[in-house]
Amino acid sequence: MKKMSKDRLDQIFQMRHDFMSRMLEVMPHAQPNFPVDVTTKESQQYCRDLALRGVEEMFEALQHLKNWKTHRVTEISEFDRDNFLEEVVDAFNYFFALLVALDCSPEEFFEAYLKKDKIIHQRVTNKY
Repeated sequence: MKKMSKDRLDQIFQMRHDFMSRMLEVMPHAQPNFPVDVTTKESQQYCRDLALRGVEEMFEALQHLKNWKTHRVTEISEFDRDNFLEEVVDAFNYFFALLVALDCSPEEFFEAYLKKDKIIHQRVTNKY
């Protein structure tokens, strides 16, 4: 594993990259080499699968939220925050794997995030 950066986003990308590299060593047929050529059918299927696995993990996280139904009269006071966060982390691992597979850098992701953040703030200002 490479020396960790002080930047948390860089660390997350590096950790996911290191895990995916290790998976290729241990189970070479579990995933394609990366970065993938996103123009190919196989690579698009792989990317779609990663995204769907991330969504599935988010649904698992949502199962921990018990009081969301507007028609529910009683409230459940228990909430397992640790398990909820674990499922959210699982989801993010798949989403970051997708970014690594596409050879997206932390800087590129952050710039895309800033661009989208500006757009959504403009939407609020303009009552979108």
